[in-house]
Amino acid sequence: MEAVRAIRTVTGLSLWNSKLLLDSAPVAVTEPHQLEVAHEAARILEDAGAHTTLLCNWCDRTFTRGAAPLDPAPCEGPWSAEACRTSCPPVAL
Repeated sequence: MEAVRAIRTVTGLSLWNSKLLLDSAPVAVTEPHQLEVAHEAARILEDAGAHTTLLCNWCDRTFTRGAAPLDPAPCEGPWSAEACRTSCPPVAL
């Protein structure tokens, strides 16, 4: 039930639709445009006991929250590797 509530928090869906989404896992829960938003959504879901994987919208590599990419190869997306947030994550201050 905690995972259903977490999906509802992240997506804004009703409890019923959140349960349907959870029942169809693995599935994309949200498609935020900023990496920080994706990390926050993953944190909410993980705190509720759900397993999450983030997908880089630059190079389509998967990675876990707070970790390096699962595939450490250089970014092969349409932009430079320096622009890829998965290859060059921001340094926490």
